[in-house]
Order: sequence, then C-alpha cells, then structure tokens
Amino acid sequence: MKKPLYATDLAMTAGDEAIVVRSTGSWYQIKDQNGVTYDARIRGKFRLHGKTLTNPVAVGDLVLFEIENENENTALIKKILPRQNYVVRQSPRKKHQLHLLASNIDQAILVITIREPNLKQGVIDRFLLMTEPHDIPAIIIFNKKDIYNEGDLNLYEYLADIYNGIGYPTYLISSLDSEDALRVENILLGKTTLISGQSGVGKSTFINAMYPDLDLRTTELSESSGKGQHTTTFATMYSLEHNTRIIDTPGFKSLSFNNLEPMDVAHNFREFFELSDNCRFNNCMHRDEPGCAIVQGMETEVISELRYANYLQILDEIEDQNYWERHADL
Repeated sequence: MKKPLYATDLAMTAGDEAIVVRSTGSWYQIKDQNGVTYDARIRGKFRLHGKTLTNPVAVGDLVLFEIENENENTALIKKILPRQNYVVRQSPRKKHQLHLLASNIDQAILVITIREPNLKQGVIDRFLLMTEPHDIPAIIIFNKKDIYNEGDLNLYEYLADIYNGIGYPTYLISSLDSEDALRVENILLGKTTLISGQSGVGKSTFINAMYPDLDLRTTELSESSGKGQHTTTFATMYSLEHNTRIIDTPGFKSLSFNNLEPMDVAHNFREFFELSDNCRFNNCMHRDEPGCAIVQGMETEVISELRYANYLQILDEIEDQNYWERHADL
C-alpha cells in the first residue's frame, strides 16, 4: 500500500467532506457535497515531505471540516484526505519553502507564447519538472498565433517536434479563433485541469474564449517593460458542465526547485531516464561521464540539444543551493 502523499499532525477528526475551490493563503473557500460554500481556515501545522508550505491547503484538496459559525458561513478544516497527486514549486518569495499550486488533477496545461512577451528559455522544461514526478499528463499550448511571424512559426515547429516526440502534446492556437477554443475545450471535457503560464501569455483570455461566462479579468502587457502583469491573484477552481473543472493559477515569472536533488532532475527528464539504462554507470548524471548514453544520444540527435542545455542549467541552479540550503528546515 502506498504512503499518503500528504502528512499532517492535525488530529484525525471526522467531519463533513468538501473540496477546496479557492486559496488565498490564509483563508480557503470550500464547497461541500450539497454545493454550499464556506470560508474556511485551518488549525495545526502542515508539512509536505518534511518541507514547510506557504499554503498548506491546495485547490483541489478533499477535506473534512466542521462549521465554525453558521451565520457567517465559516468553517474549520480538520483533515486533508490523501492526495492522488499534486503540483508544487519553490516559493518565489521564501526560497526555503514550497508553494502548492493544486492537487488531485487529471492533467496540466502550460499556456505560453513565442512573442508578447517573448518566450523565456527553459520555461517548458521547468514546468514539466513539476508535473513529471507525479505522472501528471502535460499539454503545451502556444497562444497568440495571430501575431506570429514566419520566424515564430518556424520556432513553434521546432519546439513542437521536440515535445510531441517525447509524448507531450502541443497545440498552436489563437484565443481569438473560436475553432481553436473549441478544439482545446474538447481536451478539457470531463477532467480536472490545472492551467498555468507566465504572466502576460493570455491565459485568462484563453480561458474566457472557451468559457465566456467566467469573464476572467485580463490586462495588457506593461508598456514600460513589455512584460506580463498578474491578473489572477489566487488559485481558483471553476466547475463547468459535464464534470469538467479547471484550476486557474496566478501567472509566474520564474520556476525554481528547492525540493529536488540532482538525481531527481535526471529521473524526470523522461527520455533521459528511458535511455539511462544504456549508460555505463548506474549513477550517471549525464555530464562528462564516460559511456553516457545521453551525450551519445545528442550526437545521433535522439536527444534534443535544447532539452540537454536546459537540464544542465537546472542542475547547476540546484547545486548552487548547497545541501543545507535545500534542507534548511530539517
């Protein structure tokens, strides 16, 4: 029997069951099985694999609760039920802590664009490093095709060839195109989907194109910096028809990993892991070790040079945080 993905020192108190549909960091919005919504808070300490969390409860969590004040519709979360999976990242503000994006999801979508703002090198592989450890299917959506020039389209074809080839579907769309919106909407049907992306990539516009009744707030790029501005402040789950749920998350500027060791990175670049059985050494880190199948795979174009460069950069960043920095709260 697998260990629960989540550990808590809260008392195992029984109560009514609900799902977390919104997280603000200190308060959570939960919806019970009758569709009644409560503003809820927690008592006790929550940790994930020994790490401190900035937001101990994630959108998508199933929880047991008890009503605190019926008149004010407030509740106390007493217990978090075992998670099927979760998506976690290093907190952008507190580098020794983890930030939970969502839990119990069927798939994750990364919305990116090649221009306005320009595609940031490595963002795709960093996102996949959050989903791959829990075998969460990931889909890459390239938005704003209506403003791409020939060079942008060539870059899309190059990237699509890489990621389709290792099992991550890619789509080229415009949020202004109703046929594109319908095509992606069909991918979401009947599933719980995390939707994430850098600030300014048009994520809210993309969601509005499929579900206009949600009317999510959107904004333009900053004129001074040309960068995206945050429009989603808190992670929120929206329940739609046909048992479809989407979890909209705040736009991010960067993704870092204090929860991973170098070997975790090697194991979660999926095509590296599959080929690593052919490496001479079992603990090969795919750098300059003799007989490395990954380096040889680059020479024969079985391994993408772009993916390999991103892999090395992530390894360097993790190793720059020495062991005690990565485990500051142990």
